[in-house]
Amino acid sequence: MTLLPVETVLPELRRALASPGAAVLTAPPGAGKTTLVPLALLNEPWLGGRRVLMLEPRRLAARAAARRMADMLGERTGDTVGYRMRAETKVGPRTRVEVVTEGVLTRLLQADPTLDGYGIVIFDEFHERSLEADLGLAFCLDIRSKLRDDLRILVMSATLQSGPVSALLGGAPVIVCEGRSYPVETFYLDRSVAADEFETAVARVIGRAWNLHGGDMLVFLPGAREIRRVGDLLRDAGWSREALIVPLHGSLPQKDQDAALEPPPPGKRKAAVRPCGNAAHRPRSGAADVAPVVAGRLST
Repeated sequence: MTLLPVETVLPELRRALASPGAAVLTAPPGAGKTTLVPLALLNEPWLGGRRVLMLEPRRLAARAAARRMADMLGERTGDTVGYRMRAETKVGPRTRVEVVTEGVLTRLLQADPTLDGYGIVIFDEFHERSLEADLGLAFCLDIRSKLRDDLRILVMSATLQSGPVSALLGGAPVIVCEGRSYPVETFYLDRSVAADEFETAVARVIGRAWNLHGGDMLVFLPGAREIRRVGDLLRDAGWSREALIVPLHGSLPQKDQDAALEPPPPGKRKAAVRPCGNAAHRPRSGAADVAPVVAGRLST
């Protein structure tokens, strides 16, 4: 079995966290940091049976990461690996890894200012930045400096400028994971598309990419409104009999999110449409920013 890129730096990461302190891990998307790192730290002597707390900015990503780690252990979510988010919690008495969203981290810090029972706090996808994530990191640094010098902090990101974060963490070591490179071909749509024609133009681009490439497709759009509209346009057009068009965003029911992450049934190709997570990409009056469309085999 081919190793995921992050596995090559796990020994270095363990050494960096062996003494009380912090570390920064940079690894490209798909390197395996979100699912492999928490599990790799479970048997470290310094953890001493305490739990791993990992902050995941998005609800969908938090749930998916917890489920993937549980699958890797051959367990159900809520056994060794669980998650907490607003109005939804799956943890149990044996849970050692808790994946939480930003609001939950704030409430945990309010309820237990020492984070007793947790040996490390992992800030995943830190490059997305938010007030709550920054506040959580500030509180954890304060806890470590005044109350618990044994609390480890790990900041992970795909596109982080590691130098300033390392300095903030007191000169924490930076572990760099090199990813695999694949050929990428980029096509651009005319940016003169009017804002009220944005979804129609994107639907045309999806159809063009679908006919040019094999495999499944991942489409990024500004938000849920655009996702619904483009999906309706494709279905109304009778786009392709072999196409399975599935939306993927955090406001969907859990069963629909799960379906979007599953492989397509035999004889079908899947087009998963999800938010790009950047409000700046939303079309404005006069011109529309065209959403990126990525064609290729999806990995679950």
